[in-house]
Amino acid sequence: MASADRASPPTARVVAVLEFLARHPHDRFGLSELARRVELSKPTCLGILTTLTESGYLVRDVGDNGRDKTYRLGPALIALGHTAQESLRVSPAARDELRRLSEAYQTTAGLSAVVDDRITLLELVGPAGVDVGVRVGQSYPFAPPVGLMFVLWDDEALRAWLAKAPTIPLRTDSARLDAVIAECRTSGYLVERMTPGGRRLYALMAGMSNSMPDELRALLGELVSDIGERVYLRGEAQAAGRKREDISVISAPVFDHHQRQVMVVSLQIGRALTDAEITKRARDLMISAAAITAQLGGAAPAVS
Repeated sequence: MASADRASPPTARVVAVLEFLARHPHDRFGLSELARRVELSKPTCLGILTTLTESGYLVRDVGDNGRDKTYRLGPALIALGHTAQESLRVSPAARDELRRLSEAYQTTAGLSAVVDDRITLLELVGPAGVDVGVRVGQSYPFAPPVGLMFVLWDDEALRAWLAKAPTIPLRTDSARLDAVIAECRTSGYLVERMTPGGRRLYALMAGMSNSMPDELRALLGELVSDIGERVYLRGEAQAAGRKREDISVISAPVFDHHQRQVMVVSLQIGRALTDAEITKRARDLMISAAAITAQLGGAAPAVS
């Protein structure tokens, strides 16, 4: 009997076509170019395109000459995507909270969760015309040093995450990590500083499996090598006399009815802020996180 984990090459070909078109949402491709780009024979590719078009997952456009045909993503995927979001508990009310944050600060707000042991972006709202370089559905390996914001408020989840094989070779400053945990649990949010390595980290990891090439692992090791090293701690900034800090993102947790962290709401920053500006954004972010927690029937755990 075939293994339940056995891969299906025909299905992989269909996925390859859809993923390629999803990476180029504003472009249209003819059969020959699409077959070449996804490394399929033209007959195989045509069969896939025809079936997906008949099902509404693709749209076929005919050129002015009546002969040239190109393909792009179709409307059936819209309903499919909305259904997937609903199954992951992304409600219209949650999108409203992200929209409120985005409009208030003219930046991008996102909602993410750990799905199938990968960090997955569930929803994203940003200013019109702004390309933030990520898309809904994009995912990253959930292993140190990536994913700290998903375990900060849960001792058991934190221990399990730290026990995972790290994505890259790490050194861990236990005292600093303890300070990060204590401050974030007290404040209710996490602030990540923007560093040259941090700017590239998620772009490099997007779409990667938990098993990555040695060359990429080595490069990531140069970018980030200490859990929590990018976290902004108010006391450190004050001790160093810094008036402004380059901030990458501010995040706050969402909890379920078991008081377990199930999502993260994040506000992209990408510029220098004063401590007062950081605090204002963080408090608004926490209001949205609390609203989404309430939508889920959840509750935040007591701070230990």
